[in-house]
Amino acid sequence: MESKSCANLFDMGSDDAVDFSWAIKSLPRVMTAPGIITDADGITSSDEDSNTSTSVFRDRKILVANFLPLHSFKDQVNGKWCFMWDEDSLLLQLKDGFSSDTEVLYVGSLKVDVDVSEQEEVAQKLLEDYKCIPTFLSPDIQKKFYHGFCKQQLWPLFHYMLPICLVKGDLFNRSLFQAYVSANKIFADKVVEVINSDDDYVWVHDYHLMLVPTFLRRRLNRVRLGFFLHSPFPSSEIYRTLPVRDEILRALLNADLIGFQTFDYARHFLSCCSRMLGLNYESKRGYIGLEYLGRTISIKILSVGVHIGRLQSVLNFPDTITKVQEIEQRFKGKKLLLGVDDMDIFKGISLKLLGLELLLERHPKLRGEVVLVQIVNPARSMGKDVKEAREEAISIAERINLSYGAPGYDPVVLIDNPLPFYEKIAFYVAAECCIVNAVRDGMNLVPYEYIVCRQGTEEMDQCRGVRLELPHTSTLIVSEFVGCSPSLSGAFRVNPWSVEDVADALYKAADLSESEKQLRHEKHYRYVISHHVAYWARSFSQDLERACKDHYNRRCWTIGFGLGFRVIALSPSFRKLSFNHIISSYKKTHRRAIFLDYDGTIMPEASINKMPSADIISVLNNLCSDSNNTVFIVSGRGRTSLGEWFAPCEALGIAAEHGYFIRWTKATEWESSSTVVDSDWKKIAEPVMRLYTETTDGSCIESKESALVWHHQYADPDFGSCQAKELLDHLENVLANEPVVVKRGQHIVEVKPQGVSKGLVVKKLIGTLVNSGKPPDFVMCIGDDRSDEDMFEIINSTSSSNLFPAVPEIFACTVGQKPSKAKYYLENTGEVIRLLQGMAAVSAQKHKFTLPQVSI
Repeated sequence: MESKSCANLFDMGSDDAVDFSWAIKSLPRVMTAPGIITDADGITSSDEDSNTSTSVFRDRKILVANFLPLHSFKDQVNGKWCFMWDEDSLLLQLKDGFSSDTEVLYVGSLKVDVDVSEQEEVAQKLLEDYKCIPTFLSPDIQKKFYHGFCKQQLWPLFHYMLPICLVKGDLFNRSLFQAYVSANKIFADKVVEVINSDDDYVWVHDYHLMLVPTFLRRRLNRVRLGFFLHSPFPSSEIYRTLPVRDEILRALLNADLIGFQTFDYARHFLSCCSRMLGLNYESKRGYIGLEYLGRTISIKILSVGVHIGRLQSVLNFPDTITKVQEIEQRFKGKKLLLGVDDMDIFKGISLKLLGLELLLERHPKLRGEVVLVQIVNPARSMGKDVKEAREEAISIAERINLSYGAPGYDPVVLIDNPLPFYEKIAFYVAAECCIVNAVRDGMNLVPYEYIVCRQGTEEMDQCRGVRLELPHTSTLIVSEFVGCSPSLSGAFRVNPWSVEDVADALYKAADLSESEKQLRHEKHYRYVISHHVAYWARSFSQDLERACKDHYNRRCWTIGFGLGFRVIALSPSFRKLSFNHIISSYKKTHRRAIFLDYDGTIMPEASINKMPSADIISVLNNLCSDSNNTVFIVSGRGRTSLGEWFAPCEALGIAAEHGYFIRWTKATEWESSSTVVDSDWKKIAEPVMRLYTETTDGSCIESKESALVWHHQYADPDFGSCQAKELLDHLENVLANEPVVVKRGQHIVEVKPQGVSKGLVVKKLIGTLVNSGKPPDFVMCIGDDRSDEDMFEIINSTSSSNLFPAVPEIFACTVGQKPSKAKYYLENTGEVIRLLQGMAAVSAQKHKFTLPQVSI
């Protein structure tokens, strides 16, 4: 059933949102995807909106980020706004990874405030000249969204810093989250204004905009949407402390492709999805897929690279070459170490300085030889913590210089003012070693930039007087907790929290031979030159296209309210079972086969008492009283319990333990499967299962007459899944020569005889009816879980087989809207019972023309 999101829930904090009554007209909004959902504002997006669609296809990417890749300033003479590209912006650089005929649009905010009266003019200029669509946030929303929720709550949490002190005001603040919701909705609305949902791809960047996928998917359920997280993603133990954890997770899952810098970050995200949402993932042919409501969300793991061309062009600037010569002259005869970090509590600047202090204390011979130049970039956010971190770094630097400095020599040169990019490049060229000591960082491209700059260019080498045939060298010290660390195998990896570890790495770097520096540099340079920003963008874009290729092969349904909104992707032929349709078929047929699962189908899963109610017994007896009906309960439960529960149903057939035992009526004996084997295999399997039960808290063994089942539903999700995989391999090895199969299901590992399944027993029962001269012309099967999918597959295939003299009416029906091999669905067990009651009423009144009024 299609549900609509409630406007007041979806527009949390909408009172603070900016009202843009004007619209950008140069790029019309085009939405041609069928089945678009009515949004909360009552605006329906459909094919009628697409009368402006272009007839010529052109690949187009819409890049969405917090800030546009622009520098903005106001001309003091004429008062006009002026703009220029920010050549160092990653958002601008990744365009090189797209084909030359790709049109790129940018959606984001400016880094300056624009008066409301000027916003329309500025927006039109940006669109026409730069293909940028600005999202003008009100000052209040901007403050609460960026400096509030993003920087005070998400940023620390994603860097493993928990808000444990109420006095510091770091606890979750609902008003800040409302501003985050409002800002994300504004970004999404800007995308909707310009998107052609049939052709365009949308790529959303970073933690500022994690709700954008939900807002876009709600308006355009077939939007081609990728998301890349540039920051770390914390472990589930940290992330689950966030009060809005489910809302953000579900929002991200509305993307088609989710990218992470490292496997660790992706692993943490997948663990959160498993622990909090009960989702499973699997890897196929090198791709990781997360199954969610019939959709497969692809997971991409690839770190960002640097723009080689941009760095090389800056290296050849005359100002850069002059600055390099100046730096080399200033620090002539010294071992120059370099640190380049934002002023941030997670960058580990103070820990780096403490490591240098310990180095100089332990190795007096290095005093006067080693100099650390620490460049401190301006802080991206302000607060008490940032101020304290800055004061601490300055204090330590002054102490080191006072203790180990000398006239004309300072061990630490702290540059605490903004530097032009070319000056940073110059320091990269001159430094023998670069150290990145962050305690937690998403990627950090400083090591990559350093390696490219140390490689230099011919022009740079000539101006420096370096012979071209001489090899280039570099040395890196990298924190274990930085995203680029796994890719830099030649670096000295350190635990930044261990001052001794940092000091030891600094000593090794200072004492490294030239040949060793050369080997390490060449290894790193080969990686960096091949994994540049264009390679990253191209790879992500290709994977996004692959992830979206089946968009129009499935039917989409929407469920959930507010930020819990999500889309279910189902087969185009999947639809709700019509009461009138099945009653009509039921009336005109004469030999009917009805197969019903028990748990979750006619008995609610949540029910504590699993015995069938009087209503269930009554409706089954009424169906069985019709001589034209053959009714079977097909269940995984044992024959003893099923036999006792359904004792009042004299004519009811029962297939127990997935069909291993069959009884046609109460008066007949139980038949065992034709594949009956002795149970000696249990003596092998049960001790193995018992071993895993003892070592896996929350697991248990269920012993059936024909099978053994190991359950881990109540175990730790990650550990239980790991143990289940090991148990599966273990059992397959020890039971390799036994006539049994080992299967893994939802929270179970099951061992059962070969040739036993619900699908096979249904095929056997239908074959028996045909062979006895009673081929059914009406076959209905209703179930709810994975084991019932075998039944659906079998009865769907019988319609095209030669088993029947005439093609019967086939109704394979699952309970609940979910991906299934069934062609029909009913919402819940209540609807199943009401449907059966309607069919039973028809049998009781089969000589009447009027139908009883039974509603679903």
